[in-house]
This record gives sequence, structure tokens and C-alpha cells, in this order.
Amino acid sequence: MIPKLHYISQGNSLAAHLENIQKACNAGAELVQLRLKNTSEKKFLKCAEEAREITSHFQTRLIINDHYKLAKEVKADGVHLGKTDASPTIVRKHLYTWQLIGATANTFQDCEESIRKEVDYISLGPFRFTETKDHLPPALGLNGYATILDVLKTKTPILGVGGITTEDVTAILKTGISGIAVSEAITRNFNSIKTFNQLLNASSTAEQRYTFE
Repeated sequence: MIPKLHYISQGNSLAAHLENIQKACNAGAELVQLRLKNTSEKKFLKCAEEAREITSHFQTRLIINDHYKLAKEVKADGVHLGKTDASPTIVRKHLYTWQLIGATANTFQDCEESIRKEVDYISLGPFRFTETKDHLPPALGLNGYATILDVLKTKTPILGVGGITTEDVTAILKTGISGIAVSEAITRNFNSIKTFNQLLNASSTAEQRYTFE
């Protein structure tokens, strides 16, 4: 089963990313995504190895952003691919069979394509404008989510992402979204992980329905 809450790492340095990952794990995060930009492969690998040590200690799942070969090397739980990264179909051939592949989507067509390429989950966004990414497409909001999910009708977990706060969770889940990926709100207050988890699990008596082969 895939956790309903994903923490996407933030930090002004590699050390800050690792410190924040540790804080997230300590606060109860079940899955964290290591997201580093403009970092050499050597430094990324070192950071990924340390992130793997931290998450293993807490029995937290680790997803690596973009770098699927490093994800395999450190035996992370999976990789998250952006729209300009390698195709999930190609990446699948390089990973262990048990590793997850997540993909970023902004439109119904993006979702369809990712499902066709048999990704394990999709991050659909942005929910609202956020400064954690450059050159964002237009925000989808609740109406965008509801419209896409109503037509999509898929068993692939769809996560909301992009500027989401605890105040948004209940309304987002009503659109059919399976879970959420959060960066800024959690980095500002790691205690919010408990609140996010409570809100996500209160939405249904059952845990996430989806299981992976």
C-alpha cells in the first residue's frame, strides 16, 4: 500500500535536506521524497545514501526524484519522474521489480499517458501556485481535480500536490484524490504531519485501497 501523505524534501543545502528528512521521519512521515535540484551526481548519491540510512532507521519509505539509477543504487523504494524526465517504460527496465515509479501530471492527458505507461502513482498539480517550483502550469484547484478525476476513473492512486495545507485536505479528498504530497507546509511545521495524517485517514475507515504487485 502507498502512504496517503508524501513529504517532498526542502532545504538550502544538502545538510538541510537531510535534517528535514530526519525531522519528517521523527514526526511520523511514512514516505519522503528526496528532491534536489542543481546538484552533481556525486553529491546527490552521497545525500541519497544518507537519506536511505535515515529512512531505514525509521522504517520510512524513500522515493528519489528524477535520478532512477541512483534510486536503484541506494535501494530506495522508488523514483519520482517529472514530465521532462525519462519515460517510465524505460525506467522500469532499470529498476528492481519492487521499486515504485511515480509521475508528475498537470492535465487529463498527462494522467492517461502515465497510466498507459503503468506508473504506480501520479502526482497531479499544482493545486495552487507555489514558489517551490519554477515555470508552473496553471493551478488546477478543486474544480480541476474534480473534473479530471471524474473522467479519468482509474485505480491508480492520484495525489494532490502544490501548495497544499491542512485546511485544504478535506475538500481535496472529496474530489476523488487519493492522497497528497506536501513540501512547504510540512517544512514550516513538522508537527503538521500528525494533523495531515489524521485528516487523510479520517476521510475513510479503510486504509488506501490500492496495493502494488
